[in-house]
Amino acid sequence: MAMTRTFGAVAALGAAAAFALPAAPAQAAGSYVALGDSYASGTGTRTYLRDGTTCQRSVYAYPSLISASKGLTLNFRACSGATVADVTNTQLSALSSATTQVSISVGGNDAGFASVLTECAKPGWMSNCNGAIDGAQSIITGTLPARLSTVFAAIRAKAPNAKVVVVGYPRIFQGEDCNALTWFSPAEETRLNQTADLLNSKISAQASAKGFIFANPTSRFLGHAVCDPVEWLNGLSNPVGESYHPNVAGHRDGLAPLVSTPLTGSAFTSTTATLRTAAASADRLASQQRRFATADASIVPEQFRLPDLTTAAARAAARRAGVDLGSRASIDSADRAWSQRQAAQYATR
Repeated sequence: MAMTRTFGAVAALGAAAAFALPAAPAQAAGSYVALGDSYASGTGTRTYLRDGTTCQRSVYAYPSLISASKGLTLNFRACSGATVADVTNTQLSALSSATTQVSISVGGNDAGFASVLTECAKPGWMSNCNGAIDGAQSIITGTLPARLSTVFAAIRAKAPNAKVVVVGYPRIFQGEDCNALTWFSPAEETRLNQTADLLNSKISAQASAKGFIFANPTSRFLGHAVCDPVEWLNGLSNPVGESYHPNVAGHRDGLAPLVSTPLTGSAFTSTTATLRTAAASADRLASQQRRFATADASIVPEQFRLPDLTTAAARAAARRAGVDLGSRASIDSADRAWSQRQAAQYATR
């Protein structure tokens, strides 16, 4: 997912790109269009189509796995970084009256997913995690519902005969941070998970209002968060862009089974044949999506940023907090104290 951007500016960029977009291919029987952001495209799986874009579409993402399992013809438009405006301006042209299935995951980038995580990953003495979360929650409750309502209405208008499944977001954290270069406190992780729940509630309400099915991954991902023994979500990763997204297991064992039944009417079971079929589709999908590269170029890639304690701002914050940046013990001790103080301040609001 990408940082929050101005809605009107994105729409203008997408509209300009749309004039160069080739006509969408005719939809065949069993035609599945996958829309949305990085949680649908497959960021986090580390294997991406060579389609001339930064969308990070993966054959191991749930749309590819479901289409391989059920024999659907996939038009894989989901793209890392996409906001609601991006979906509207660069992805909806794939829909038609012949489209039979649609899945979509969108909304996290509108709320500033990457920038919030970037802020909260810093030590407490140099971050404003509560402020970042407050800002995201304001967008989720204030402006996102209308955006979702508009894009969902457009999906129904363009694909009137399709079954539509709207896919939510899992909770990322389980209450502790096991990564050496991030400083998420337990209280911050709780608030971040609550924000995911809030986002899901707003998406679900708008999906239901349009008669769409909402697939909520929260319960399915319990026990598989960052730092759990079996992670379906990457923690801090190398390269850093893989961080805080579902990995191959998250798509194969988490999202694909969750989405398949409401989307196709039958359960998903991972088999060697399914994985082989999905992998074999890479060249076809890359060739198909390469034709939309001009439009996809208007989408700004997501960017979680690793905390950097060498910047002038970090050094200034350390001086104010009495932190010795040459001592990990000093950094961590001050982080705990400041995080506890900030949690207490939030609790009294």
